[in-house]
Amino acid sequence: MNQGQLRLQANATQYNLVPYIANVTDQPEMDILSRCGVGHATNTMDECITTSQAARALPSLRGMSTHANAACEESEPAFLGCVEQFFDKAAAVSGVKPETLAAIKRVDAVLSVTFPIELENGKTEIVRGYRAQHSHHRLPVKGGIRYADEVDMQEVEALASLMTYKCAVVDVPFGGAKGGVAINPKKYSTRTGGREMSWIMDTYRQFNPTDINSAGCITGKPVNQGGVRGRTEATGLGVYYGVREFLKYDEVQKQTGLTGDIEGKRVVIQGFGNVGYWAAKFFEANGAKIVGVADQDCGIYNEQGINIDELQEYKSAKGVLGGYSSGTIVPESIKLIEAECDVLIPAALERQIGLKNVNRIKAKVIGEGANGPITPAAHDILVKNGRVVVPDLLLNAGGVCVSYFEWLKNISHIRFGRMNKKWDEQGKAQLLSLVEENAGRKLTVTERQQVIHGAEEHELVYSGLEDTMIKACEETRVTANEFGNIDYRTAAIANAIRKIASVSEGSGSLFTNRG
Repeated sequence: MNQGQLRLQANATQYNLVPYIANVTDQPEMDILSRCGVGHATNTMDECITTSQAARALPSLRGMSTHANAACEESEPAFLGCVEQFFDKAAAVSGVKPETLAAIKRVDAVLSVTFPIELENGKTEIVRGYRAQHSHHRLPVKGGIRYADEVDMQEVEALASLMTYKCAVVDVPFGGAKGGVAINPKKYSTRTGGREMSWIMDTYRQFNPTDINSAGCITGKPVNQGGVRGRTEATGLGVYYGVREFLKYDEVQKQTGLTGDIEGKRVVIQGFGNVGYWAAKFFEANGAKIVGVADQDCGIYNEQGINIDELQEYKSAKGVLGGYSSGTIVPESIKLIEAECDVLIPAALERQIGLKNVNRIKAKVIGEGANGPITPAAHDILVKNGRVVVPDLLLNAGGVCVSYFEWLKNISHIRFGRMNKKWDEQGKAQLLSLVEENAGRKLTVTERQQVIHGAEEHELVYSGLEDTMIKACEETRVTANEFGNIDYRTAAIANAIRKIASVSEGSGSLFTNRG
């Protein structure tokens, strides 16, 4: 063996992967990586998993990131370490067998690639991309793509793991996955959206021309390309639904001293992208007062409340929040999460609340709109201090939930409401006529239309998401109480573990879907 092969063998021993690389130790490291065909047809999945297990043992894919350097500086784990610590804590109370827990925790398949892109100035740039498929216990696997210059394999594995647990918590029958492209998106064309999702769908169709369900290969598409109404705002809407439900619980009101529902609550939003904007909009529409909004360049604070649509218009025109006049500018935006408020929604990046600032958090309820915004040590301190933390895998699951609805629409080839809208209206109209006849009063045309109105697609999507969030929040609450008032994150992950274990053990996928 050469040095590279010896290093691979040593790492495989460390990660207990010797059985998986027995057939590849005579090959160079790059050959092993190149064989990891994640995303190929099903008949190549076995090879994909086997070689990806070997790839995971390579030092180049483990612990070598800017996140790790930052974690050392703060004496806290990097993002993947945070996710694994939270998992281990929940695993201890889940009642699931250790060998099953070990299988659930590990990532099934990873891929690291480089590819060239040609810029508008004619220059060529080499970009690194990553893809992780955390769990094949259910198929297909689901997860978006993150564009950021600090993205690495460790972060993508962490996000893929969260996607698995997130899908399980809200009963979406997918495994978790995630992609990452290591570029600074601000240096390139503005944003990705429905158009780019359509491009991906079209590319898939070129390779799979006979797949009649090809529209279901990706979600977030424009409505005229098979998208579903309500997907754009889904994650922010789910954040609103989740926080609303927790504020209703007697034990939460007793713990925080807050009463009533959303109305009148002071809310701070960190991150004014898609999730932050829509969460703020729904909170505001239901009576909350948005007293603070933080974005990359700065924060805005106004005790009297911020007009969210006005702020969004300003940002769209200027590109930043700086200069907005209806509030006090907070130059260091991270400081805004320490402001006086009832509800804090971190909807930006991971690891925003850590040991460095946790004791300055004044919010009574913290709802994680982002993935992993609180480190394990900080989370324990918040819980000890009587704060209520509504965890990411529950609270921001609205996006994947409505993506599931879009997928269902694509494989059924019909718009939601098309088959039943008029039938519902006719039935309600007949019932209303009987009520009017017996009451001796006729409703106005407007009143009558309000009563008999049949649901449109976006209303059905909202209804389905609301029902999903109510059920998932209640399941989390019940589990927290069942184990003696454990925190809600541990309860949510424990629920996810139990569901994944039930599917995996019942189907035998612990053995058939792994290398």
